[in-house]
Amino acid sequence: MSAFFFDMMSYYVYILFSDSINKYYIGYSNDPWLRLTYHNTNEKDKYTGKGKPWRLCAVFLAKNKTAAISIERYIKKKNQKIYWKNFATQNLF
Repeated sequence: MSAFFFDMMSYYVYILFSDSINKYYIGYSNDPWLRLTYHNTNEKDKYTGKGKPWRLCAVFLAKNKTAAISIERYIKKKNQKIYWKNFATQNLF
């Protein structure tokens, strides 16, 4: 049995998916579960406000904030739905 330990000093890259708009959202945070709650409750956000409810597809632990930002940018640069879907369903790190 494996355990997942949450560390507030760690940073994560997360991938969300919205069934209602059929889109992915990529972000980074030191608390992706709290960010998910924010995305699902914030009406004012231009992108995620339209796609509620969002669900968490993947969470990747990054070495630090700089690494999380780099990974997020790398994924976003791909900008292809099929790539994001494959990325979200496979553990590439």
